Amino acid sequence: MYINFWYPICTSEELKADAPVQSDLLGLGFVAFRDQAGAPHVLSNVCVHRGGALSKGKVVDGGIACPYHGWRYAGDGRCTAIPSMNGDKPPARAKVDSYPVQEKYGIVFAFLGDAPEEERPPLYEIEQFRQDGWRESEVMIVNIGAYYQRSVENGLDPVHNQFVHPLQGAPAVKMDQLETSQMPWGSKMYAYMGQPEVGKTRMADLRGKPEDLGAGSWHYGPNVLITSIDLSAENNITQVFFEAPVDESHTKIYFVNLRNCMMDPAMDGKMRDVNLSIVAEDQRVLENLFPVRTPETTTREILIGGDESVVNYRNWLKKWENLGWRMDTRTMRDNYGDIAYAIPCPGRRRSGNWVLDPVPLMPAE
Repeated sequence: MYINFWYPICTSEELKADAPVQSDLLGLGFVAFRDQAGAPHVLSNVCVHRGGALSKGKVVDGGIACPYHGWRYAGDGRCTAIPSMNGDKPPARAKVDSYPVQEKYGIVFAFLGDAPEEERPPLYEIEQFRQDGWRESEVMIVNIGAYYQRSVENGLDPVHNQFVHPLQGAPAVKMDQLETSQMPWGSKMYAYMGQPEVGKTRMADLRGKPEDLGAGSWHYGPNVLITSIDLSAENNITQVFFEAPVDESHTKIYFVNLRNCMMDPAMDGKMRDVNLSIVAEDQRVLENLFPVRTPETTTREILIGGDESVVNYRNWLKKWENLGWRMDTRTMRDNYGDIAYAIPCPGRRRSGNWVLDPVPLMPAE
């Protein structure tokens, strides 16, 4: 798991004005709340007084109050009031990590890391979102008992469709027409599928000429997966999966589906059902993979033609590890229950004297 990327925290609908929301990801806890102007904020979920869970507290005057002793934190993470101190100024160390936030696509995102703004990967831009000729779904939430890297790699794998998704009538991938390429913060593949099996495929009436049928998938950062399905030269379905690694064996996926066909709103329910049934097919496979997490070396798997996009993804992960962005989850597991860790926020570059330990990271190269 990696710091210095944008992660989905909750949906906009979940985050009400009068109550905090707890979000668990990267093996840690976070709390989201709205201030008096309605702007969202995301903080580490641990009160630095005696370890209270801020998410179990209350939103008071645009800040979050700990349920244990009432310590109140503003959106920037500073403690602004300690009731038992009778109005005295809180200590300078009374602060928790606060993260940059963007609210987009009906999702609240937080940048979990301390990279300066000019060095951060931008939040992924869905070009079709709310554009003429396109219709997007409401955010769908899918919880899977699998590691997020396994989920992303599944989406980058063109070969599995023939076996895991039979109702799509997918034929074998034309291996001589499998294209891979690099892009900023990720890599991409496109596979030409040829003619689907007659009588089995869904949405057969939208299919065009065999030479126009194909699908592209790409990852952006370690946790965003995009799939673009060309049903014909004109008809396209694009799926964006913002994946939140809850821990090393559970993932919460925020799924946005977009289409430029079947534009009647009455088709929304059908599209949702079709998409979730396909996700369920993947889920049945992913939740039974072993080892649960991707092996550290390729010698523990046999990778062949068709796995190029998986190899490209793993190469990107190694680049981010070499930057010092990979979390040392083994050390975190060893210290679980004894040390309260926090993802370092940008504020740590401006000031010292923090209470919560920064997450341990694998050494940079």
